[in-house]
Amino acid sequence: MNRTVEPRTPAGVVPAAVVAGARGRVRTRRRVMAVARPYLYILPTFLFLFVFTHYPILKTFYLSLFKWNLATPKMKFIGLGNYVQAWSTPLFWQVLQNNVLFAVGTIPISLALALVLALLINQKVRGLAIYRAALFYPTIIPMAAAAMIWLWILTPSYGLVNFYGKALGLPDIHWLGHSRFALAALILVGIWKRVGYYMVIFLAGLQVIPEHLYEAAILEGASPWQRFWRITLPLLSPTTFFVAIMAVIDSFQAIDQVYLMTQGGPGNNTNLFIFYIYQNAFRFFDMGYASAVSGILFLILLGLTVLAFRMLHRRVHYA
Repeated sequence: MNRTVEPRTPAGVVPAAVVAGARGRVRTRRRVMAVARPYLYILPTFLFLFVFTHYPILKTFYLSLFKWNLATPKMKFIGLGNYVQAWSTPLFWQVLQNNVLFAVGTIPISLALALVLALLINQKVRGLAIYRAALFYPTIIPMAAAAMIWLWILTPSYGLVNFYGKALGLPDIHWLGHSRFALAALILVGIWKRVGYYMVIFLAGLQVIPEHLYEAAILEGASPWQRFWRITLPLLSPTTFFVAIMAVIDSFQAIDQVYLMTQGGPGNNTNLFIFYIYQNAFRFFDMGYASAVSGILFLILLGLTVLAFRMLHRRVHYA
């Protein structure tokens, strides 16, 4: 009877298969750590975003499905009832119209003025730092202080606007109390407050455009307008795209000047989305309806952002 005799490993010697397996496990562990290490570095950021951004959004949509008044803590599930209520409420549509007018009034003028100012202060002139600081200063002023300044400027009788208006023969106008001019006054304040911020972003975009492109264009005989249209504007398109998206979001998040200057009046002519949400949540204590309006605002901003990416992203030139 034949009997197979397995080779014996000398004492103290580890079999080659065991060594190869151990090396394989070490290599696998290293590969896993190499893949996982970057995600571990950004894990705190993801946790922060989830806790303070993603979870509140999901919670808001969840609360919008309930009839919940803080005076009666018991929540009642009503499905899409709050959204139906918003759809059938005339004030909601007035607020939406006000916010669209506010956005249309602030975004084009703010972007155009910020770009012009950025082009001007991008020149090599004496005292440039003073000009930059003066133009950016409204951005760093707290909105409460800025609102007080503009309340004084727009005050009837002795406000600066009416004071110089009388010198020009214009009538005394109650800017913040007139249904025609109140929203225009808030638009003016919004432009004044944000244009410096957008200007700095445009300035950063201008300073990364290579100088040799302008030098070559000058040698070819290009006029200043041609250099702006053919070089500056195309290479500034990523910055313009970013600023436009930020301006749209900012225009639908305006609340400070409404709360401090008009309280949504007169006749809800200056009532904007965020102030409308604040009213329903913390004055009427209707958290369910306020959550529904917040969800609608989120969807509006998401839709506008996606639309902007679809329509404008292909025209953005990334150098």
